[in-house]
Amino acid sequence: MNLARFLTETAPQPVEGETDAQRQCAVDAWKHSDFICRGYVLNGLSDALYDVYYNVKTSKDLWDALDKKYKTEDAGTKKFVVARFLEFKMVDSKTVMNQVQELQIILHDILAEGMKLSKTFQVAAMIEKLPPGWVDFKNYLKHKRKEMTIEDLIVRLRIEDDNRIAQKGSLAQTSASANLVEHGQSSKGNKCKGKKDKEKKPKHERAHMVDEDGMPLVAMISDKTVMLDEVNAVTNTPKGWWVDTGATRHVCPDRSLFTTFKELAGDEKLYMGNAATADIKGEGTVSLNWTSGKELTLSNVLYVSDLRKSLVSGWLLK
Repeated sequence: MNLARFLTETAPQPVEGETDAQRQCAVDAWKHSDFICRGYVLNGLSDALYDVYYNVKTSKDLWDALDKKYKTEDAGTKKFVVARFLEFKMVDSKTVMNQVQELQIILHDILAEGMKLSKTFQVAAMIEKLPPGWVDFKNYLKHKRKEMTIEDLIVRLRIEDDNRIAQKGSLAQTSASANLVEHGQSSKGNKCKGKKDKEKKPKHERAHMVDEDGMPLVAMISDKTVMLDEVNAVTNTPKGWWVDTGATRHVCPDRSLFTTFKELAGDEKLYMGNAATADIKGEGTVSLNWTSGKELTLSNVLYVSDLRKSLVSGWLLK
């Protein structure tokens, strides 16, 4: 309608050489167009805002007032959205995928406010905000050389989240049925191998499990991993030991628990399931005290200080 210029123009001023009739005609034409422009702007306001701004005299004054009001609000909205993003932290008590969706909404709001974030930054931020319990998976994602998209990352997180939920359900059942029994006894609800099966194991493997009387001990497990001190078994280690059927060797990160110890020369590595490695600094014997008064001696235990938990090889305990 060719009225936009009245949002920024002021009323025309008299020019030298013009007659009063010419000047008045130009002013009247400008005021008429300004009145129409102002009416269209007021017509677009809500009833509450119309009552506030209807008495503003010109289109320019009306537009300046509205612009000042909403630009201030926009700036406040941007700061609020940025604050939400910076303060957002994932926690272990909620599923990661639900929290990822919350973070995606915040990122969408940031983009909707006209603030540009690169895809690489969004992926890195999402990885960095993973909960404390995901620190190993976070480090694994950080070391990946191939650049990921948001979609690729979400697929990986969904798979890992589903696996962790399934594993928690399995561990809840396993910890209730895990027991430690003397050789020759049976435990209801557990799969106990007979003496014949035990004799098939090499002697050096069966020697990993003996009590202070020289009697062999057998740890009964029914799933991949169970924390030994959750069934009130181990008493002399604050961090606890994990029985892991995926581990091929016993591993301990606490040097003080070794009753015998031999440093290993060379550059030996421990290889883990996420393709990470850690230095093996020694090997020795570790004795674990049980609440029953028994003592479990693990031999050929690797000393790896970089690990956060001690591992008992479930494969060697079978």
